[in-house]
Formats: sequence, C-alpha cells, structure tokens
Amino acid sequence: MSTAEIQPAPTTADVPELVVGFDLDMTLIDSRPGIQAVWDLLAAETGVPIDSDLVVSRLGPPLTIEMANWFPPEQIDAMVVRYREHYPSHAITGSLPLPGAAESLAAVRALRGRTMVVSAKYTPSVLLHMQHLGLDIDEPVGDLHGAQKGTALREHKATIYVGDHTADIEGARAAGAVAVAVATGPFTADELRAYGADVVLNDLTEFPAWLDAYVLEQRLEALMKRLSGYDKMVVAFSGGADSAFLLAAAVRAIGPANVVAATAISPSLPAAELEPAARFADSLGVRHLTPHTHEMDREGYQANAGDRCYFCKAELVETLQPIADEFGITAIATGTNADDAIAGFRPGIRAAFERGALTPLKDARLTKAQIREASRSWGLETSDKPAAACLSSRIAYGIRITPNLLARVDRAEEVVRSRLTPYGVQNVRVRDLGDAASIEIDGDLLDRVDHEPLIAAVVAEGFPAARLDPRGFRSGSMNERLKDPEKYR
Repeated sequence: MSTAEIQPAPTTADVPELVVGFDLDMTLIDSRPGIQAVWDLLAAETGVPIDSDLVVSRLGPPLTIEMANWFPPEQIDAMVVRYREHYPSHAITGSLPLPGAAESLAAVRALRGRTMVVSAKYTPSVLLHMQHLGLDIDEPVGDLHGAQKGTALREHKATIYVGDHTADIEGARAAGAVAVAVATGPFTADELRAYGADVVLNDLTEFPAWLDAYVLEQRLEALMKRLSGYDKMVVAFSGGADSAFLLAAAVRAIGPANVVAATAISPSLPAAELEPAARFADSLGVRHLTPHTHEMDREGYQANAGDRCYFCKAELVETLQPIADEFGITAIATGTNADDAIAGFRPGIRAAFERGALTPLKDARLTKAQIREASRSWGLETSDKPAAACLSSRIAYGIRITPNLLARVDRAEEVVRSRLTPYGVQNVRVRDLGDAASIEIDGDLLDRVDHEPLIAAVVAEGFPAARLDPRGFRSGSMNERLKDPEKYR
C-alpha cells in the first residue's frame, strides 16, 4: 500500500465528546470590583444614586434587568450603551480569576475535552475578560440568561454546565447537561442544592477532582458495556499498560474463559517483555498464546519510512485472525487509547481498522492517564509501567530495519537500564541514528548520573558512537526527524 493511501482511521466513540460549559461572573472570575467601578462611574455621570454594593451582590441576570432598578424604561437602552462603552477601560483590569479557574479549564483539556463560556454578559466583554486573564476557552457565548443558555449548550453538545446562580441550573436543565453549581456567587450551597443542582461544590478548586472521577466513571461504564456485547474476544496483548488494562477489563466483562491474550513474538519485541506478559495473563486466568509474527518479511516494514507501523500492525492482525477463527471468536481488540488517536504518527491504527480490529479503549475515550488511574484502582501491576514501544521505533526513519539492529538496540537498552536501576529509572530509549546512538533517559536523571559509563556501555554493544540527549526521554522523538511528517499524519 502506498503512503498516499494511508489515512487516519475514522473516529468512533461510545460516549459523547466531553464539552464543559462555564458561567463567567462569580464562576470563573470575580468581576465585582470592575463592575462596581463602572456602576459608580454611571452614578457620577448621571447623578443617579446607585447602590453599587447591592448591584454586585446579585450578579447573574442580564444587564437590562439591573438597569431597570435604577433608570426609567426610556433611558435603559442608552444606559446599557454607556455602560458597555465604559466597560473595557474600567472593568476588565479590575477582575480576577477565581481560585481553581485555570486548573478547571486545564482539567477539561487533559481529558481531551472542549470548553465554552455561556454568560449573560455582552459577548465582546466576555472575550476581553478571557484575553486579559489568559483563560483559554474554545467557544465564548454571551447575551444569554437562565434557560436561554441551554440553546448554546445544546448547539455545542455540552454535557456539563458549571455556574454559581440558580439561573445557571436552569440553563443546564434546558440543555440536558449535568448542572454543577459552585457556591461562589449569591447563593449558598444549600440553596443551590435545593434548587436542583446535580452537583454542588464549594468552589472551582474542587472541580478538577470531581470531573476526573465523573468522566472516568462514565468512560469505564461505556467500556464495560461495549466489551459485554461480545461473547468472546482475542486481545492483542503487548504487555504494556494499555493492552493489560483492556485484557483485565475484558475478563471482568465476559469472564476469563472467553478471553484469549495473544502476545506476538518477533525481533521487534524487547526480550524482557515476554515473561511479565505471560505472568500477567496467568494472573487473570486467561489463555495466553505467543504467535510469531513476520513483519520483517514485509518490504514496507523493512524500508522504515514514516508508515512503518502500518505494515507491522497489518502483520499482527492478520496473524491473529486465524487464531480467532480457530476458537470461534469474531472480535480482535487492540489497546489503542484516546491519546493514540490524536497523536501525530499512528498509521498502525488505520491498518488495524481496515482489518476489522476493535479499539474499545479509544471508543470509550479513555486517555493514557485514565487507564493508569483505573489500573491502580483495580490493583493491576501494570498501572505505572513505563511505555514500551516496539524496538523498531528506535531506528531512525530511512535506515533499513534488520534483526541485528533491533537486537543491538535491545541489548543497549538493557545495559543502560541495569546501570540506572539504583536511581529508580523509568524510561530508557537507545535511538539508532545510523552514525551514532542517542541515549534518552528520564530528564530528572540527567544531572544525577555519570554520562560516560552509559556512553561506553552502549558503544560496547556495537554502536560506533553514542551521546545522551540533553532533552531526556520523549515518547515518539524519532517522529521529529521526519522530513515530510504531514505525509503520515
């Protein structure tokens, strides 16, 4: 298959995309000082006695409603215009992010979700606040209040809405979203709860932990529902954290007697991976098979261009298919996760998809971090296992892959790891660049260990030269060396 034909696999999901909406005033930001300054300015200009303390104690409703408390109907529109003219110069710099605001937005990002602000505030003012405070929002929406907010939330498929006001609860209800209330505005936690909030938090500092737990629960439920739909399953089990978790989940869903773990043996599998994989499968009580794959016989694999993984994964799935047929199994699943699906270079995902392989972790939108967290809660020994990509990923693109090169990398990594074991090393990569080896270790070890013995040990395994990468370990760092990476995205 030509490179031009290799495209990313289609996106499928068993759970909706995570989209979280936030109210602005007294949810994400404390805008009271700036707003009060604008109202005081209006009072000075018009001579109307305005109790700005009272105004900022009840933020939430549209501006026109508050204006009606101080000006006659025929003046309201003009006062709104004047208010908005003053707002950029007097209200923006006086506002501050509430505790936990930036962390809450980051928590959504970490879960591969999108964020939006839905506020009663004038949309240009919303944008000014976001820009001034450096709060990264995907979609800002203004001029909506109460149940009207549900329109924007539905349009952007928001599943959660966070606010401090009872009107925000109405907006969440109107959109069918989970109503998360924070008691940082005019209502107490008890009042918000009584009004019907699904979740009540003291403030946004509690939101990231709640969100992590809630989303993980939703995604695990989706995973188990998907797996329970199969009578039997073959799991492509590399021994890594992802496929180990998938294997354990399949056992929970349909029982060990209905699950087969298959660990492919080839020159690209690090020798140290096989025994732990066998032990893990045995601990689950599943049948563990070790078929030999022959990706080295495929020209596209040996040529080692940016699409190498396509040919490797094709070989794997085509090797597992006869095994599945032998046991009367129609489902072959890989440990591809949600992070893999958006990574820059994953042609193997397409190869597996074309051959009918399933990706239950990806379909449940489970990220690598979530898989590790769930693995810890299940007591799986693989929860903190370092990433262990196949040995071919250590060979620079364009260098023809041979069993000897893979074996040399494997030996070099083992000797480096053994020397760094007393330091608690997690990640070791020896990258074959052709004229030299690049040694990658955990960044925090670079200044703690003597480089020369590591370099000498790698050279002793047959490399002409070696050096430590000062940037430390980086997963997929070989992809940085592709001359035309867009061909393989």
